[in-house]
Parts: sequence; C-alpha cells; structure tokens
Amino acid sequence: MFLALSKVLDLFLAPLTWALLLSLLALLDLVRRPARSRLFLGLALIELVAFSLDPVARGLFARLEAGASNTFRPDPPYDVVVVLGGMVDLMAMRRSHEIELTEAVDRISRAAILLRTGQARTVLLSGGFIDPLPGEPSEATWLAGWLRDQGIPAEEIVVEERSRNTRENAVESAAVIAAHGWKRVLLLTSAWHAPRALGCFRAVGLTPDLLAVDHRSGSHEGGSWLPRAAALSASTDALREMAGELVYRAMGYAR
Repeated sequence: MFLALSKVLDLFLAPLTWALLLSLLALLDLVRRPARSRLFLGLALIELVAFSLDPVARGLFARLEAGASNTFRPDPPYDVVVVLGGMVDLMAMRRSHEIELTEAVDRISRAAILLRTGQARTVLLSGGFIDPLPGEPSEATWLAGWLRDQGIPAEEIVVEERSRNTRENAVESAAVIAAHGWKRVLLLTSAWHAPRALGCFRAVGLTPDLLAVDHRSGSHEGGSWLPRAAALSASTDALREMAGELVYRAMGYAR
C-alpha cells in the first residue's frame, strides 16, 4: 500500500503535472471566465519555467545536501559498507541485457575503492526492483556482478535483494548486519538522499557512519538561466526527495 501511495504522490509532486493541471483549469475557464483562465495559464508558464532553470534545481539539491555531513573515518577498516540501490536503469538494461548505471554510479564505484584499499572488509548491496519480471535478477545481484568484474572477491560481497525503498533498505540491512555480527558500519549513498537514508537506519536501531557521494548541487554561481528539460527533471527529483523526507519522518520511518 505504501509503495502504491508513494507512486501517486510522485506524480503529483512533478512540476510538469502542476503545469498541466493549471493549463487544464485555464482551458475549462476559457469561455466563462477568460480573466481567470489567463491567470491559470500564466501560473502554469511561470511554474514550469522556474523549475526548468538550472540555478533553481541546484538550489533545491543544495537544500537536501545540507543535511549530509560525512562522518567517514577510514581507520580502522569498516566491517561493512552498506550501499543503497537506485543506480541501475532497469528499462535500458532490459533492452541491452547488460548492467546500465545511472548518474548515481558514484555509490558503487566508491564502494569498490573502499574494498580495494582495505577501508572496508565487506560490502552489503541493498536493493531489489519494485516491479521485476518473473525470474529477473535484482539490482543488488546485478551490482554484485559488476563488482566481481572489477576484481572484488565474491566473498567480500553480500547481497540483500528484498528491499524496494529506503525504509526497507534499512529494515532488511539491519537483519543482515545482525546476522553477521558486524559492528563498525558505513552507510554509502547519494548526498541528496543521505539525510532520509541515515534517518531510516537510525529508526531501526543502527548508528552507521555516513559517506555521501554523488553531489548534485554544485556551485551556486553560474548555471544556465534558460529553461532546460534536464533542469526540470532534476527539480522534480529534488522535490520528490523533499516530500519523501517529510512523509518518512511523519510516519516514524526516519529519525
């Protein structure tokens, strides 16, 4: 139920959805209330343009990343580094039949560095797909294969493939960590996702150190002030994460 509701919430958090709804209201009022119709159409245009600006998108990510304070300490080595999923393009992978990584690839590439340099003894890959096809390998399984291809020994890789969202990442990872008796734990995820993820792990009784990667905010200087589809997509992602933080804390999923 929670997953289904989150999908509906995602739809209505998208600036493009707001613009379309305002445009529809404008169309419905076009004949009877032309002044209000123009108001709705103007609001739709302003909202769509605003969230399509690179500085706006970066500012939203800066708000999220402000809560991501790294506590990573490489010595002594961590018993396990927990890497959260969300870096595989499932649709592209179904077409190519090879692993297709998104811009969140820093999560898995940094984990590989930690293992190679001895800063972590084991990696726990947490994440399954929400709607897998019958017999389709999980994201964690694909990522485990990628790590083996990079020369990481199979005995240093543990897979958790039941989780489908951040709360489940924490719940399922906590069970695996307890079963292995790991004490020194490092959580590795994207900086914009780190505050909610860390809150979820704390809610299940874990206090991992944090290594935040994949920063999206960049510098507040520069950036295009012309509307761009990429900026609109980034703004949408940031707004969804902000809403996710609020919902998770309201439901007690994150601390």
